[in-house]
Amino acid sequence: MENSLYDLSPLLRVLAIGALIASAPALWVYLRNQRADGASRYRALAAITLFVTFDLVLFGAFTRLTDSGLGCPDWPGCYGNASPLGAKHDIAMAQLALPDGPVTHGKAWIEMVHRYMATGVGALITLMTVWAWRMHRRSPATGVNPWWPTVTLVWVCIQGAFGALTVTMKLFPAIVSLHLLGGYTLLALLVAQVAMVPRGALGAAEPRPLPTRYRTATMAGLVLLVLQAASGAWVSTNYAVLACTEFPGCQGELWPAMDWAAATEIWRPLGLTASGDTLSFQALTAMHMGHRTMALLTFVLLGALAWYWHRQPVLKKPARWLAALLLLQLATGLSNVVLGWPLLAAVMHTGGAGALVMVLVWAWVQCRNAPAARH
Repeated sequence: MENSLYDLSPLLRVLAIGALIASAPALWVYLRNQRADGASRYRALAAITLFVTFDLVLFGAFTRLTDSGLGCPDWPGCYGNASPLGAKHDIAMAQLALPDGPVTHGKAWIEMVHRYMATGVGALITLMTVWAWRMHRRSPATGVNPWWPTVTLVWVCIQGAFGALTVTMKLFPAIVSLHLLGGYTLLALLVAQVAMVPRGALGAAEPRPLPTRYRTATMAGLVLLVLQAASGAWVSTNYAVLACTEFPGCQGELWPAMDWAAATEIWRPLGLTASGDTLSFQALTAMHMGHRTMALLTFVLLGALAWYWHRQPVLKKPARWLAALLLLQLATGLSNVVLGWPLLAAVMHTGGAGALVMVLVWAWVQCRNAPAARH
């Protein structure tokens, strides 16, 4: 029997589970910061929300890489239930009809845990928004701009919509890629808020921007990283990682046969071209080699940016993080190719890209708001 792709009957129960998940980190922030000022408590809440969101991005990668994205083929629940417990019969019937299909009890739980975590992140960002506006009305001089969490709240709602479309459009590559990039954008918005809000330091150093060239270089690095992340998302969501299983060559050649026209068709179903034909192996090879070539450029240029940052004391820590994460990305990227796309390396590669986004945004804020030297 066909199930409706959208069944909103379990929505309130799913939201309640998300609120329960969010209550744990919110309570932790409250208990740890009872004596802190409002700005410091907000910063702590933004930091824990950033941590949970990063975990969500990692678990989203795990969900995709274990082929659990369609573990529950409707949204927001699972066969109209708030959890797979109530959908045992439907899952069993789907598994009986298609033993090698996308629906199993394990995959259903993975998919629903991902949705619960996403709902929890939404609840935390809602709390951040309410808190920021409340502080702003009471004392506009706290240093907390309420429009930042407001934009973040709008964005997390957009992410929720992409999450729903990921399921209902059957892992449409463009939608899944945008969903992953949207997760990175969410990390960027949250890390900016953590970095911008003062640490409640009375007598803190007066902000003084670094020379414009540092901000320009950092923004250029961020743009390059976004393009590289987009190419990586395209490779992953089209399952093109294993098109090449050797390095530095591919299929016994340095530059194998590739179909760039099909590889760059954006709006098409998974595994098919826009005209409905089966996507060729040469198209998958083009996706892989394009990402690999751009990865080399990104590694070199961001490595140079790390060296450039290291000349400024306030950017030394971000420079070390950037260098370490670039090496991690190199190691996990090579592991994906030569070891047959192991799950741990693949999840770490996705997480490493998110961490790079966070470091670059953090550094950009530091460039705009570097502490002046004390005399």
